[in-house]
Amino acid sequence: MDALTQLAINTIRLLAVDGVQKANSGHPGLPMGAAPMTYVLWQKHLRHNPQNPKWPDRDRFVLSAGHGSMLLYSMLHLYGYDLALEELKAFRQWGSRAPGHPESFCTPGVEATTGPLGQGASNAVGMAMAERFLAGRYNRPGLTVVDHMTYALVGDGDLMEGITHEAASLAGHLGLGKLVWLYDDNRVSLDGPTSLSFTEDVAKRFDAYGWHVVKVEQGDTDVDAIDRAIAAAKADPRPSFIKVHTTIGFGSPHKAGTSEAHGSPLGPDEVKATKLALGWDPEKQFYVPEEARAHFATAGERGARAEAVWQATFEAWAEAQPELAAEWGMAQRNELPADWDQTIPVFTPKDEPASRVSGGKILAAIASKVPWLLGGDADLSCSTMTSLPGLGNFDGKTGLGRNIRFGVREHAMGAIANGMAYHGSVRPYTATFFVFSDYERPAIRLAALSKLPVIFIFTHDSIGVGEDGPTHQPIEHLAALRGIPNLWVMRPADANEVAQAYRAAMRRTDGPTVMVLSRQKLPTFDRDKVAPATDLSRGAYVLSEAPGGAPQAILLATGSEVSLALAAQDKLLAAGVRCRVVSMPCWALFAEQPAEYRDSVIPPGIAARVSIEAGTTMGWHRWIGEHGIALGLDRFGASGPGSVLMKQFGFTADNIVRAVTSLVKS
Repeated sequence: MDALTQLAINTIRLLAVDGVQKANSGHPGLPMGAAPMTYVLWQKHLRHNPQNPKWPDRDRFVLSAGHGSMLLYSMLHLYGYDLALEELKAFRQWGSRAPGHPESFCTPGVEATTGPLGQGASNAVGMAMAERFLAGRYNRPGLTVVDHMTYALVGDGDLMEGITHEAASLAGHLGLGKLVWLYDDNRVSLDGPTSLSFTEDVAKRFDAYGWHVVKVEQGDTDVDAIDRAIAAAKADPRPSFIKVHTTIGFGSPHKAGTSEAHGSPLGPDEVKATKLALGWDPEKQFYVPEEARAHFATAGERGARAEAVWQATFEAWAEAQPELAAEWGMAQRNELPADWDQTIPVFTPKDEPASRVSGGKILAAIASKVPWLLGGDADLSCSTMTSLPGLGNFDGKTGLGRNIRFGVREHAMGAIANGMAYHGSVRPYTATFFVFSDYERPAIRLAALSKLPVIFIFTHDSIGVGEDGPTHQPIEHLAALRGIPNLWVMRPADANEVAQAYRAAMRRTDGPTVMVLSRQKLPTFDRDKVAPATDLSRGAYVLSEAPGGAPQAILLATGSEVSLALAAQDKLLAAGVRCRVVSMPCWALFAEQPAEYRDSVIPPGIAARVSIEAGTTMGWHRWIGEHGIALGLDRFGASGPGSVLMKQFGFTADNIVRAVTSLVKS
């Protein structure tokens, strides 16, 4: 390679080394080894404009091997993003815009929050799917406004994780030709050489997935081979996997090629030795030669010109397609059409749909008005009822169709949906059985952390699943998901609450929503006799008040158990006990309300409180107090008809009456 290229690559390497060393924490080895491939990609292929990190038609770059975050921060700084050198000097410190792993909400130019290995690579699949969908919807002959690549840098750990097997399999099936994974094949993991646990032929695996596979044997030095490999990947109609053999910690005289370079600073003496080995002044820290800085700037200038050309095309397209342009703007801004919820059905007491059934009808109504809403299920649409009628199956080549057939791939499904949300201009949803939320949980957590407005739909929400037995009956899942900050967990009680839950989820732009829906039929409440479902927007509300004076007790319930609370209310009134029934579909939303509202729903002076929910009782004492009774299920379920199980486990009006009576008498 020429001297300027070598200087640029070493600048990247040593910024990363200095950042990790100053923090005395981090992973220097990956940035040192992967610097050449990342440099070639960013300098010669990646279409990006550092002055406008949100340019809609930019190429996306995801560092899936997020432990090597100093590589990404070095690139962002050197290419002119709003990430000052002082931030790199504060790597991993309180308040720094260079946190330990990349965070999309923290650092300009970071496309995805990549923490757990494999999530970022799977996010990249979602980004490539979003690109194809938007291209299929908006491009017109002679006026192409969506046409960009998605790249991910993946490591050995990413490829060991099961989630990438799922994501890569789906990407190959869909033929996502604008997706490229660059594999940093350094043959070292944290515990030692990868030969300890990882000896498969990765290239053959990706060939079997239907990917285009290219190998670069000298990834430390052969920048021309890397350049050719990326060019070939861009030209191939299949997703591409570029296997680049590198040396972890390249340049370190004593630690290169070993696990010592993986997850710990090199140490002061080794940093100096490395700088000497790479022809650097060992006394200089965070040094950026002016020739290198000017060289990096040329790529940014090229990106600015590319955006200007795109902008001219976009303006011509917008003039020719004003309705599409208006839609584009709304999708970009994550706004909703004025009439987006006008066709949502209203349900009457004669209707008794399971909430998965009413949810499917509501979702279809919203999709008819919000054309950038799309999603799918884990091979369960006939059970989750989330298929969008008449809107076709998503085609990874043309981008047409809005039903994504994820197959039985829950791990990847959640991360792919997150990738679509990171990309922007789409509203993704996923669906599967509630018990499988465990498989999606890492993606749900990252969606909450990154404030992604993904809707995660889960059906078959309790022991009401019935005969499938305890392996398929979610017990602890409500409590587990409620523990995630910034996550709305909605368990609506009837069809009209489902409609309001979807309204709340669609209006939300600062985080994900989980919809927890029933398999079994639910009665639809007569809203002339109880409070309107619109009150769901506050998380919990007084559904029904017993006549005759102030309540003596409070029943709090969610989902299918709310109807049991209403039945118990009638029985208690007949016995001379006035009970208030509170429907509490979303704890997180209720917790956000002012104290006055919360106290008006659950008055502090009423100590006789009973909660009813067909799941673990964990967390309920926050709402019912120390002396309240939580009727729940702190054990696994059983096989048998759902209605039988509910009775066997004590979910009956009579059992609720006994609990309330014991509190009132005491």
